[in-house]
Amino acid sequence: MNDIAIRVENLSKHYRIGVERHDTLRDALSDFRLGILDFGRKSPKSKIANPKSEEFWALRDVSFEVQRGEVVGVIGRNGAGKSTLLKILSRITEPTTGFVELHGRVGSLLEVGTGFHPELTGRENIYLNGAILGMKRTEIARKFDEIVAFSEIEKFLDTPVKRYSSGMYVRLAFAVAAHLEPEILLVDEVLAVGDAAFQKKCLGKMGDIAGEGRTVLFVSHNMAAVLELCTHAIVLQSGEMALSKSDKFLSIDFYSKTVINGLVNLDIGERLDRSGSGKLRFTEVTFHRSNGEPLSVLTCGQFLRIRLHYSCLKLLHDVSVSISFGAHAGENKILLWTSLLDANYKEVNGSGYFECIVPRLPLFPGTYFVSIYCQSGLEILDWIREVKMVEIQEGNFFGIDRLVKQSGQLAVLVDHDWR
Repeated sequence: MNDIAIRVENLSKHYRIGVERHDTLRDALSDFRLGILDFGRKSPKSKIANPKSEEFWALRDVSFEVQRGEVVGVIGRNGAGKSTLLKILSRITEPTTGFVELHGRVGSLLEVGTGFHPELTGRENIYLNGAILGMKRTEIARKFDEIVAFSEIEKFLDTPVKRYSSGMYVRLAFAVAAHLEPEILLVDEVLAVGDAAFQKKCLGKMGDIAGEGRTVLFVSHNMAAVLELCTHAIVLQSGEMALSKSDKFLSIDFYSKTVINGLVNLDIGERLDRSGSGKLRFTEVTFHRSNGEPLSVLTCGQFLRIRLHYSCLKLLHDVSVSISFGAHAGENKILLWTSLLDANYKEVNGSGYFECIVPRLPLFPGTYFVSIYCQSGLEILDWIREVKMVEIQEGNFFGIDRLVKQSGQLAVLVDHDWR
């Protein structure tokens, strides 16, 4: 038991949807007055006064243990219960049934702004958060310069945080949560708000925290980050444990085959698990032959046009776009990226499509997940992981009288010669 940092036993969270409640005393008194005036006759509010209630279980019978020093990923699609779990562990929300044991000081980074007082400055919120974590003022002062340097908001340190952008909020919130030495760090997918460089910086810091023997529970849709940071992962689906704590590769493979298979059939416009500011949005991904005819099944070694259709509301500059293919969620077998070729788009506006030309598709036959990404400068515009699942069939990659067959390794094909 001494090695356990987090213990969750039969945890459930129940909500009742549709039950009328009074938000303020004024609302309650007003409705009471109307009820007296309407006594004996049908009230115009009677149609909604007793609506049919609906039960909703955000979590149901979730149990797991996390050892000290472990970095455990929590994965699952939107609505699976990941954020609810972290809110309960952070003591923001009370569970309906079950219990949680936390052995150590807890720092949490949930949705933007949680734990910050909007009227206080960045400087004051650093000390406030440290006090909430149970730290002495001298301890906070010792870490203060590191926090400010990491957050890169020194210029706005004495500005009320209500005037911060969402990116600035996240910078300061993560810096505080990571540097005030919590023994248990709970991180939700708020890092998607920051730019690409800051995300990389945060992932590096979480790796450092794990290396120091502290415990991290990391909620993310980014399977690459889970693979890089975590030793184990759990999979939630519809509030229940779809897979208990397992090796990260087994968990991600399970997630790919069950959850992702359902997502790739959705229209891109319905994908809510995307990241980015939304200043540009992908609307469709299509595959085409050399003459522009659409393709539904791809062939190893074929000439391929990939079109990423988009819509944006304002003129954007220095736009880079990438496409990746992976055999599992979060994996990249090949990366096709404008920045590698110094081919970023100087200006993008309105709607249209980016086209990537692949002279010979260098992938073995098999099933692959396609992810798409777009950024302007350092700002992520749209990022959809596993947006599409494609089948690649046997083909003549090397131009000889022999088809390339499926390989268990699903390696990348490379032109080569022997002498």
